[in-house]
Amino acid sequence: MADRPTWSRSYWFDRCILAVLIASTAWLSLALARGPGELAAIWIGNGILAGWLLSRRTTTWRGYIAVAFVAELAARMLAGDEAPYAVAIAACNLIEALVVAGAVRWRVSDTRDPRDWMRMGGIATAATLLACAGSGALAAGVAHAMHAQPFLPALGRWFSAHVVGMVVVATMTLVAQRERTRLFALRGRTGSLLASLALLVATTAGVFLTDYAVLFLAYPPLLLVAVQHRFVGAGLGVIAMALVAATLTTLGHGPLWQQGLDDTGRIALIQLYIAGGCLMTIPVCLALAERDRLAGRLRESERRYRMLADHSHDAITRVRADGERVYVSPAATEMLGWDADELLGSRWSIVHPDDRDALEQSMASALASGEPRTDQYRLRHREGHYVWVEAVSRAIPADDGSGRTELMINARNISRRVAAEQALAESRRELERQSRVDPLTDLANRRQFDERLSLACKRLQRHGTPIGLLAMDIDRFKSINDGHGHATGDAVLQAFARRLCESVRETDLVARVGGDEFVILLEDGSADGAEAVARKVVAAMTAPVEAGGKPLEVSTSIGVAHAREPVDPATLMARADAALYVAKQAGRNRYHVATPY
Repeated sequence: MADRPTWSRSYWFDRCILAVLIASTAWLSLALARGPGELAAIWIGNGILAGWLLSRRTTTWRGYIAVAFVAELAARMLAGDEAPYAVAIAACNLIEALVVAGAVRWRVSDTRDPRDWMRMGGIATAATLLACAGSGALAAGVAHAMHAQPFLPALGRWFSAHVVGMVVVATMTLVAQRERTRLFALRGRTGSLLASLALLVATTAGVFLTDYAVLFLAYPPLLLVAVQHRFVGAGLGVIAMALVAATLTTLGHGPLWQQGLDDTGRIALIQLYIAGGCLMTIPVCLALAERDRLAGRLRESERRYRMLADHSHDAITRVRADGERVYVSPAATEMLGWDADELLGSRWSIVHPDDRDALEQSMASALASGEPRTDQYRLRHREGHYVWVEAVSRAIPADDGSGRTELMINARNISRRVAAEQALAESRRELERQSRVDPLTDLANRRQFDERLSLACKRLQRHGTPIGLLAMDIDRFKSINDGHGHATGDAVLQAFARRLCESVRETDLVARVGGDEFVILLEDGSADGAEAVARKVVAAMTAPVEAGGKPLEVSTSIGVAHAREPVDPATLMARADAALYVAKQAGRNRYHVATPY
């Protein structure tokens, strides 16, 4: 056997509340109506039902509709309506509430989202007008058929009473369902709301207890409670004003009795009076709700921006066109040691003197072009050292609405990266130097010599600049190495290199191209000059060389080649080597000059 559906306690409690509200408001509205079968001056129940349905899932509507129909039917029977008339009018009310709730639910998926309130207000207004007109035609027909009431006056009373009730009460019900227990529990809100409503009730009572036509005096307190408390205040205020006005007029008080109107005319004026309150407060509440939504979005956007700016590892700065900082994020403290407030204003002194001009030009360019720029410069830390930063400058509009342009600068500390790049560049320079320098003698090596000789030969070919080339080695160097050791040999090579450098100009190139083989390249040198250098080198080696604590006699043989006509490097080097061989054959410790080329 199938299980019976089980209903939670909250399910029945929710429907009981709806039943009580529908029944009590229906009985009150009927009690204020004058004459059997007459239609009420303001109908509240349909607004309650529509707002209730819009606050629940569509699949649960059936139970609420049944409860509302039974509650209104019971109230009408209690108020004295015959059963057929009560059933027919209750059905008209049910149709009206369903049309309004169904239209809003069809077009607006979430009535709690403030972004949809403006659109929902338009849809609800159009649906209310159509639904009240349709249900009013049905109800007026029933009243005319069963109680001989004129059709058009009955339709007019129904339409005005239900439009006012739907607009005010449905809105109030939606707000109450959304706020729930927070409606009156918010801090500082209960007292203010009660005071505003008390002022409105007192003012309305005073207006309707006097014979003077000063009905407009109740509108300012109504507008006040609407502005202070939005839809809650507007809904409660209009309901309070309507109840006071209808009750005192029914009891025979107020200026409406002084106009010589019948009951229908007085009810119509009360409806217009309440409608005026609705037309005054509902648009104001919608506008304020939209303003609150936009203000909330602005606060949320600012909160997110502040969170990103305050917790970003990069320092974010907003700078005016004159260079004055108006905002500095807390990350600047971690980066530079200064408090963010200390960096406000014009603080160009923290920029490295060598970088200030370039930074000013870069900022001016970013402001003028509107294009972002990336720069690297140094800022002084509070402790005195400088920090390398990489900053992206971007033009942004000023936040004061003046139309001016400011700069937003995102800067990050790149000191470690710059230090690594500088170390890498130094390593590259050292590697380059080592690849072109002999490590033992600190002279140019074979690679550097070949490059310089090639360039010298090209200049000779292009400009006729003569070249002098001296090739030499240390006489009997192998016997020095074998007899005294390689350490002594290295010392001799170093001493020989020093004496070579002392014998030439700074512009001449001295290179070690082999074990004990050296060359001297004389650019823009004459034949006589090359021979003079050779004599100077031979003379420089007459003094003993101190190596390993022992004086050693060291001499050299030199081959000199000179070129005044274009020649290739290999040929010129071969001529110098050939001259060196001749010098050795002639007895060493001398130089020989090759025939000029």
